[in-house]
Amino acid sequence: MARDKKQQVNEERRVLVQAARDSIARGSKSFAMASNLFDRETRERAWLLYAWCRACDDIVDGQDHGHGAAPVVDAEARVAIIAEKTVAALAGRTVGDMPFDALRVVAAETGLPARFAQDLVTGFRLDAEDWRPRSEDDLYRYCYHVAGAVGCMMAVIMGVDPADEDTLDRACDLGIAFQLANIARDIEEDDRIGRCYLPIEWLVEMDMPPGEHMKPPFRDRLVVLARRLATRAALHEASARVGAARLPPRARWAVLAAAGIYGDIAREVAARGAHAWDHRVTTPKSAKLAWVAKAAIAARRPIKDTPRPPSLWTRPR
Repeated sequence: MARDKKQQVNEERRVLVQAARDSIARGSKSFAMASNLFDRETRERAWLLYAWCRACDDIVDGQDHGHGAAPVVDAEARVAIIAEKTVAALAGRTVGDMPFDALRVVAAETGLPARFAQDLVTGFRLDAEDWRPRSEDDLYRYCYHVAGAVGCMMAVIMGVDPADEDTLDRACDLGIAFQLANIARDIEEDDRIGRCYLPIEWLVEMDMPPGEHMKPPFRDRLVVLARRLATRAALHEASARVGAARLPPRARWAVLAAAGIYGDIAREVAARGAHAWDHRVTTPKSAKLAWVAKAAIAARRPIKDTPRPPSLWTRPR
């Protein structure tokens, strides 16, 4: 009987891993490529976590694997469903919904702290409430909830002790760097669905009325803010690279590759200037492969473990 139960559990995990692998392949070519650098166990766990994150994001934004976002009229109800299923998954209960059962499996296998998953759900709730950042601190708080918390979860999956706050701060930095790059790249796409993640104080500083930042007369000023986002992203990326040195070799390789691949998005937005939103910025496959190669070399070199800059925003404890 016990053997049959174990076989059943193993088969369920196999099916969940395959579905999660399909999800990351459809949702993010960059993350899919970086994840293949992990050892098998870490890779599968990363896929399982991604499937849950991707599904929650899609549910709230009315999209399919990050594509075709459209305004939804019941966003808060959708977040309530996400929160309920997430609580069940973290409690070890079978949900009967692939992404949430994927979270259940990876949380059980890694001892994933529930607070990080709940912090991410808070980020979805902010979007559902049509929340807008007023200050730069608000912007970072949002970035933590929608991406920095994911960085912390990924660190735990890679073997970081949940009590190692400094290394988790570095992992959070990478998530924040990714999200700042996303915000810079997606300013026009977000505007089309009535969203804006540029702090109101930044818009006032540049004399741009909130909600009108995409109008042609303000394009040069918008470039200033996009480059500001890219600069902030680079600072957090640099901090994350120091933290990567504390990871196992293959995890270090994957993190450094992902940092380079995604960092190129922010750098390209800054380089394009006023044309940054003519066509969606992506990292070409050739550039991704180049980062994989560069990261393989960097992962074997010592990285000086410098203190985290006190000027960087720090996640809530």
